[in-house]
Amino acid sequence: MAIECLVLGAGQEVGKSCVVVTINGKRIMFDCGMHMGYDDHRRYPDFSLISKSRDFDHSLDCVIITHFHLDHVGALPYFTEVCGYNGPIYMTYPTKALAPLMLEDFRKVLVDRRGEEEQFTSLHISQCMQKVIAIDLKQTLQVDDDLQIRAYYAGHVLGAAMFYAKVGESAMVYTGDYNMTPDRHLGAAQIDRLELDLLITESTYATTIRDSKYAREREFLKAVHECVAGGGKVLIPTFALGRAQELCILLDDYWERMNLKVPIYFSAGLTIQANMYYKILISWTSQKIKETYATRNAFDFKHVHNFDRSLINAPGPCVLFATPGMISGGFSLEVFKQWAPCEMNLITLPGYCVAGTVGHKLMSGKPTKIVLDKDTQIDVRCQSSYRQ
Repeated sequence: MAIECLVLGAGQEVGKSCVVVTINGKRIMFDCGMHMGYDDHRRYPDFSLISKSRDFDHSLDCVIITHFHLDHVGALPYFTEVCGYNGPIYMTYPTKALAPLMLEDFRKVLVDRRGEEEQFTSLHISQCMQKVIAIDLKQTLQVDDDLQIRAYYAGHVLGAAMFYAKVGESAMVYTGDYNMTPDRHLGAAQIDRLELDLLITESTYATTIRDSKYAREREFLKAVHECVAGGGKVLIPTFALGRAQELCILLDDYWERMNLKVPIYFSAGLTIQANMYYKILISWTSQKIKETYATRNAFDFKHVHNFDRSLINAPGPCVLFATPGMISGGFSLEVFKQWAPCEMNLITLPGYCVAGTVGHKLMSGKPTKIVLDKDTQIDVRCQSSYRQ
């Protein structure tokens, strides 16, 4: 048995997940992500480490993507359409459906709003996804005569999977993010009892001791309620898929119980499409949502509405979900610039933010100023909180 690991991203850092494993002569790339905190060559994995000649089709037997978050799939169109990889790519059906939405939204933020050089196009995204082979959970797929793979439910986000790979008598499991406890819209991770020679696992929160889920939700709702009761605005920067749906369900239920009239918004566009896909892919959600689907769709929110840009400086309190989650650009950064100088407002970060992003700077302390570039500096007088 011979196993080698080449870590191209996410080794001793969060972001840009990409690990190439050679197992009994078969070479598999697990994830192909980007780093949201960089805008130079460090954004993507260094693919030249796989093959100096860039003959990736002969250097890899397949690529496997665990889920649609950009730190796991963001470099895939660049790798296939710019670097030229044309071999097999595997992911679950929901990941194949939702990854293009995330990739196109990121491309628009970079090119249309920030004016960065286009590193892959809308056509590249489409052509990349045409090469993807979608698989079901627990479906054993024979990649070739020697290599077989199988996907297991990971929780975390819709369609997220842990992957088992076996070559001959050698076997391994690779996970991206996974949740061992169910939440409001997804079930807990599930995997068979397996005999493995190698386990590679996400470990962002491995050393973190967290309060109970109930305590975290209670503190989140308390902070939001106190802010809007005091006339402030709450910005919740979040990626449009995953955490956004969980928090929308939480706030929608709380608003109903408390009979609150303060408007809740999500930035229009991507989240609307995301919620539509969540309704279509209801079979991948939690048991509770599947059981109540016949009488009520949990993603038809009563108190959450589309946001119009003209409302950014409108008087009065409100709650706004805006993408992207790390305030690395896009609409969440646009709103942050307007709301951060007011001490009545609250910025609450519901997920991890990588180094180099505005979200990470807020997470790391209580800054009074945030410098974006040599021409832009933001006064920060608002409240801020980080809730995992």
